[in-house]
Amino acid sequence: MTKGLFITFEGMDGSGKTTQMHRLGARLRGLGRTVLETVEPGGPPIAMKIRRILLDAANQELSPSAELLLYFASRAQNVDEWIAPALDRGEIVLADRFTDSSLVYQGCGRGLGAEAVAALERIACRGLKPDLTLLVDIDAETSLARARARNTAEPHCETRMDEQSLEFHRKVHAAYHALAAREPERVKVVDGRAGIDAIERQVWSIVSAYV
Repeated sequence: MTKGLFITFEGMDGSGKTTQMHRLGARLRGLGRTVLETVEPGGPPIAMKIRRILLDAANQELSPSAELLLYFASRAQNVDEWIAPALDRGEIVLADRFTDSSLVYQGCGRGLGAEAVAALERIACRGLKPDLTLLVDIDAETSLARARARNTAEPHCETRMDEQSLEFHRKVHAAYHALAAREPERVKVVDGRAGIDAIERQVWSIVSAYV
């Protein structure tokens, strides 16, 4: 059986990464590939219940450590129920966020450190890492402006992370760039300031070498 391929999309909220993941999934299916799309936090029903706790704006008292543990609880369920079985079947798995998000948001943004993230990754992911990560890059100011405009246009309760300070989001943005510098073979930066179609072309120019 052909080994599966695990591709993740990372970036600031409002970067357009979710749209690009869906577009890539449609393109790959058009080529006859079997594709699983998932999101973090979330994916399977149990993980989606954890997502509601994490992103609900009413839960401002959630501590950084509890936040990190809940993200990895959701991730463990996603890996065990959806991601690992799909890869074992030889499918392509596309994930909107994975462990890199915990590294930059909780490890750096919350100041919990890379070691805490790595320790939980060993338990939840058991060595599973993306084959390719696409970092759709926009700056912190643009991220917050887009996210808040979206939340105003489509009111919902999943705004807790969007409501963090600009300083927090700047730390996250810097951490994403540091990650890309450390792992250039895996993490490929895509210009999120371009138009949707132009970003899609950038994404495909990278992904086509893997499929």
